[in-house]
Amino acid sequence: MRNLPLDKSGIAGNFREMKELEEGSELKLDFTKLQKIAKTDSQVVPVVVQDADSHEVLVVAYANQQALDRTLKTGTATFWSTSRNELWIKGATSGDTLQIVDIRVNCEQNSLLYLVRMLGAASATPRTRTPHAQDVLLPFAQGWEAQLPGGQTPS
Repeated sequence: MRNLPLDKSGIAGNFREMKELEEGSELKLDFTKLQKIAKTDSQVVPVVVQDADSHEVLVVAYANQQALDRTLKTGTATFWSTSRNELWIKGATSGDTLQIVDIRVNCEQNSLLYLVRMLGAASATPRTRTPHAQDVLLPFAQGWEAQLPGGQTPS
């Protein structure tokens, strides 16, 4: 990664922090994410993106009306980046796009489910799955025993 000159608004610093958050190995959960979104003018809904064949959850992202309209028009999953305040088309640079198979809405109409198939290099060759946050959390949960009210354990 090349170093960007730090300007008065701190954009380069924010870029480095975001890159470290997205690609780093340290677990840094942002429990204030929804609070931050609520303080902006972004009118978004969460979108769970799931592989239509394997049922693996690929990402949880956000869509505004513009992103949803583009998704419906092109058939390619498009999101609203709440950190960059711009459209985010998964695969725009890598070529590994997400083709929409189906879109579902929950009963309260405040979240979406995109069922997708990967197109591009990642779909043409076997994928080696890189560790993501869910892989990091598992060791913390091992050995924990879930308890129901009254001290019962689930069977």
